[in-house]
Amino acid sequence: MTFTDSISTCLAKYATFSGRASRSEFWWFQLFCLLMNWGAIIVDPTEIIATLINLAFLIPSLAVGARRLHDIGRTGWWQLIALTVIGLIVLIIFWAKEGRASVNKHGHALTPPSI
Repeated sequence: MTFTDSISTCLAKYATFSGRASRSEFWWFQLFCLLMNWGAIIVDPTEIIATLINLAFLIPSLAVGARRLHDIGRTGWWQLIALTVIGLIVLIIFWAKEGRASVNKHGHALTPPSI
């Protein structure tokens, strides 16, 4: 999935917490959010615009995070462990894992199995 495909998919599924998301969809969208945040900080050093952007992208970020966890066979509620430092490290490892090639309770595989 390309950078622009990822952004359009995540924004189209603004509050869709069901289904699966590929690694590329998740990480490209996270990069987009980071770049938007940095751009807002450059434009407005008081960070008011950055705060508004973060609020606007909070729900889609949580939704794509949940769909990414679904791809590895975990529930989206695992995102709550990000409230701790150790949990955030574990969550990043989960997000970086390759998705399951088989059908799970969250839907069909997004990519063909690796050989």
